Amino acid sequence: MSTPLEGAMFSISQWFLTPVLVLVALLFGYAFYALGAFGWQAVQRAGARRRGDDMGHELLQAYAQDTGLTQHELEALAVKRLEAGRIAARVAPMLGLVATMIPMGPALQSLADGQLAEMSRGLMVAFSAVILALIAAAITYAVVHVRRRWYAQELIAIERLRQGGPPAASAAAALHAAGGALA
Repeated sequence: MSTPLEGAMFSISQWFLTPVLVLVALLFGYAFYALGAFGWQAVQRAGARRRGDDMGHELLQAYAQDTGLTQHELEALAVKRLEAGRIAARVAPMLGLVATMIPMGPALQSLADGQLAEMSRGLMVAFSAVILALIAAAITYAVVHVRRRWYAQELIAIERLRQGGPPAASAAAALHAAGGALA
């Protein structure tokens, strides 16, 4: 027996299915956008090492444009550039779980009513949404963590430049000295 409160909660939760599915689809698209941008940046960084410039090294480029930036300002810039990916990596699995649970109620009700086709449709939506959300989270998680290492290396290189390392024109040399071989 269902109480009015239970019925209201069920109805409200069903309203969220479409917005959650749209958000999962957007996060899935964003993950591939972030992966493409990451790939392009990796290509730029690899070419920069050969050319001796700082293409693809966002913090080094920001420092070259304004050598007055403090370490804290550069760290804030790195956090800002990682923010969207970090949010996507954390929110996507949560939305995947929500998108899994919302259609489960109607699917179980369909099973109880003997409507196997309707149950199957609900389960397909549930499992497809969680799979896409987890793929999006995995991609953005990997991108964010590699970029975080890149930014840490760039911050070390900038610190070495400030301490009288190579001139700012050869920031790539400072990056290499700071462990840029791992970049």
